Amino acid sequence: MAVPNSALRGEVINLYKQLLHLGKNYPLGFDYFRPRLHKAFMSNASMTDEEKIKEGIKRGEFVVKGVCPYMCRFEMMLIAYCV
Repeated sequence: MAVPNSALRGEVINLYKQLLHLGKNYPLGFDYFRPRLHKAFMSNASMTDEEKIKEGIKRGEFVVKGVCPYMCRFEMMLIAYCV
């Protein structure tokens, strides 16, 4: 896998780590989430066009922004239910 820009490679790795961290609270479990996340990233591992990589990063950041508020609400509902 030859990534043309090491800065882009770092962004992709950070995005993967963010999504992996969010997956720890996934309702179906981390064991369900992790293989699917890995498969999604590996399906795009051969990308070399910088513009397409940047589009993928933007798409991933959109998912992080969309999932994080949901997960925070989910955790707050869970805490309220348990108390």
